[in-house]
Amino acid sequence: MRYFLSCLLLICPAASAQTKTIFVITDAERVGGVCRQDQTDPKDQEMRQLLTGEVNAAVDGFLAGGADEVIVWDGHDGSQTLSTLTIHPKARLVMGALGASMMMDRHFTAVAYVGQHSKANVRSGIMSHSYSSLGIQNMLLNGKPVGEIDVIAAIAGYFGSPVIMLSGDQAAANELHEIVPEAEVAVVKEGLGRYSCISLSAASARDLIREAARRSVAKIGSIKPYTVRGPVALQIEYTTRNSLPVGAESRAGAEVLDDRTIRFRGKDILEAWRLYRTQ
Repeated sequence: MRYFLSCLLLICPAASAQTKTIFVITDAERVGGVCRQDQTDPKDQEMRQLLTGEVNAAVDGFLAGGADEVIVWDGHDGSQTLSTLTIHPKARLVMGALGASMMMDRHFTAVAYVGQHSKANVRSGIMSHSYSSLGIQNMLLNGKPVGEIDVIAAIAGYFGSPVIMLSGDQAAANELHEIVPEAEVAVVKEGLGRYSCISLSAASARDLIREAARRSVAKIGSIKPYTVRGPVALQIEYTTRNSLPVGAESRAGAEVLDDRTIRFRGKDILEAWRLYRTQ
């Protein structure tokens, strides 16, 4: 019996130790050295190299900081940008569209952004937009203008996962700090206009990202998940050439406000987002 109890004492701490998994969401508009729309084409070889370099630097930093595993989602333009040939050998790559939960139902230890852009209509935000640069004019969450940063953080927070780090331009860093002041940021470029910027070199950007990622792991446990209290209203204003289709009024949970604007109401962020995503 004594031997059995001794074995339990040795085994249980190891068995109960929680694996630190960081979920990294990528985009291209806020990668260092990317300042023009044509550079965001997923087949643009320079952009692919720049993004891959920043992602791999972040993975290095997370692992050096004490993370056990890093899962990277190729979140730019249909997951056509990153490759298992060049991604960090210790990372795992998610490719393809995700469901409404964005895999957050896996309850990641923490979430991070690499190359993330700011929301639509931000002055000096390089190629700023909210999910669709051509299709969506504005996106409001409980009356607040939002983009990917807020929505992803809110859905992650719904499942208890905090956002700990972002790399991008100054506008994106400011946007994250509005909702998660303690998050680490790596500002790799400054926006002068929509298609003009001052960028760090690729090597300097990677060094900055690597260090921010390393520091961010130490903040796990002290950074609280970002939560949006329900009920939630998600309002989408489309561009002039993307008027609502016939029958939009019949969508579940939908309220049509005008020719281009529709609102979805849910008891929480996940329900509202799921109603919007269900075509």
